Amino acid sequence: MGKAADLPNLPITFAGSPLERASERRIDPTWLAAQFKGGLFLPFWQNKPLIVEDRAGFLPWRDAWQEGVCVFLGLDEDQALFAVDIVGETDPDLGCGAFADMRASAFVLPARDTAIAGQAKALIDWHRRHGFCSNCGAATAPCDGGYRRVCGVCAAEHFPRTDPVVIMLPVLGDQCLVGRNARFANGLYSAFAGFVEPGESMEDAVRRELQEEAGLQIGAIRYHASQPWPFPSSLMLGCYADALSRDFKIDGNEIVDARWLSKDEVRKRLAKEIEDEMTMPASIAIAHHLVRDWANG
Repeated sequence: MGKAADLPNLPITFAGSPLERASERRIDPTWLAAQFKGGLFLPFWQNKPLIVEDRAGFLPWRDAWQEGVCVFLGLDEDQALFAVDIVGETDPDLGCGAFADMRASAFVLPARDTAIAGQAKALIDWHRRHGFCSNCGAATAPCDGGYRRVCGVCAAEHFPRTDPVVIMLPVLGDQCLVGRNARFANGLYSAFAGFVEPGESMEDAVRRELQEEAGLQIGAIRYHASQPWPFPSSLMLGCYADALSRDFKIDGNEIVDARWLSKDEVRKRLAKEIEDEMTMPASIAIAHHLVRDWANG
């Protein structure tokens, strides 16, 4: 086979929401109540969004949803959009659509719907985990449309958290190094990744993770792009890291194998022109963008 053709550009999944978040107005209870009256609501049940005909299933408000937390997502032009968490162990029958896993939904929803649903999932999941004050243990109450919780006893304020994660592709000349994590299924090889620790810069975290997982010595580091990742609420910081040599030593714990791939092989594998046990990152992951954009460069 000859050289594979350049691969098409794709939007970064969960990024690029079209909504105006109205952060300066959602703190006003009167304004928020007015938006609520004419709002549309994306129901979630057990962290799964309602999907109706391959679109996010926004519906008018129903009083049966009163028990669940409701969050303001933003304005879609003049239309206020919210998300609501439906409580209960039984799958609610809303008369349309079905509740679907967020990852699976990301493959079928339009890009705008995926970004909106990802925002909603991250917020709802945060409320599920932060019903009590980390300062005194008392119950907290949501306010500001769901972007803040306040303790009723000590008045401590709690805000939705986002965990920074570095995800990086080591490169050297015409080669990139991909690794196989012990948790990966189906022969998947991908970029390396890890959480940024307290007191670390993004660059520090890239160097530490690649040293720990692959024994790589790194030179220059270049930021490429980021991705909101609502599982439960991370921000993936995509980077390229210039390896100083092809020598590596996997840790054998998190990383069980690693391979250097050429740009031509990456293009062919992403285009599914090579069929073997090895698979590449799915299109919804920023790792896919890292390897594809590098191979196209």
